[in-house]
Amino acid sequence: MKRIAFLVALLAAPLSAHAETAFSAAEHGPMSVARDPGCGCCGLWIALAQAEGWAVEVTDTGDMDAVKAAAGVPHRLASCHTAKVEGYVIEGHVPFEAIERLLTERPEIDGLSVPGMPYGSPGMGDDPTARYDVIAFGGEAGAGAVYYRAGLE
Repeated sequence: MKRIAFLVALLAAPLSAHAETAFSAAEHGPMSVARDPGCGCCGLWIALAQAEGWAVEVTDTGDMDAVKAAAGVPHRLASCHTAKVEGYVIEGHVPFEAIERLLTERPEIDGLSVPGMPYGSPGMGDDPTARYDVIAFGGEAGAGAVYYRAGLE
């Protein structure tokens, strides 16, 4: 009987450890998102962020170029909406798993981007099998380095 109790404890340990470290968007500060008011996919991404538990503050603007410039988003990494959370810039349709990883690891970068609007990314069809790269920029990432591979992690 002691052997069974030991095996149960051994198998349960990783589950309880994960429960203590599980990511919760509600534990983080609000996410501010700037978007063009006519952009429908931005609204879809925002709705998904809210469904993930983020408190989202939305700013509608007709001058997204100025928002991106002020946030330090490299032109080649631009997408449609620009978010900020806990000092990081989130450009475009970044999957929430990548944001969770970013806020857990806290690398010395300025932010993450999914350049353009790839089909299957959150808000662009939401296909969990879609494959695209999430690019880190600024700080130790320099002009851009792959941080996360959607559909491969």
